[in-house]
Amino acid sequence: MNRPAVKAGLIGAAALIVVNLVGLIPCVGCFTLILTLVVYAGVGVLTAFWMAPPRQAGPAAGQGAVAGLIAALIGGIVSTIITTAQMALMGSAQILSQIPAESLQQLRDAGIDPAAFTGPGAGAAIGSVCCVVGLVLAAGLAALGAVVYAAVKPE
Repeated sequence: MNRPAVKAGLIGAAALIVVNLVGLIPCVGCFTLILTLVVYAGVGVLTAFWMAPPRQAGPAAGQGAVAGLIAALIGGIVSTIITTAQMALMGSAQILSQIPAESLQQLRDAGIDPAAFTGPGAGAAIGSVCCVVGLVLAAGLAALGAVVYAAVKPE
């Protein structure tokens, strides 16, 4: 059975894992968000490319969204694991040294311990929130990529 969404989603997941790992390189991490968005759209295009002609926009959008969700879910899980490991390996003093003293004082004045944002649990929480946002973006951009490709090359 031909499943273009699954194939494209798994290829997109592999690309996102590479992007996540490349993001660990200092200064390169600034570009990983842009690359991630391009991968999401590319997953949709790849899905529509593998669909049997004639390609229609509606089914292409649905298949593209499914492929984007598959890619973003797997990529998000890997990203959450990486973020959790980073938070576990870095000391809270090193993490808190990156935050301005005024911001730390405002947190303390509000009764919030800044160290609550520095442990592995915080890394898992941050990664999970980013994963959910990534799922929404991936579904939308992959559907858009699939619709555009289906409209441009229906045959």
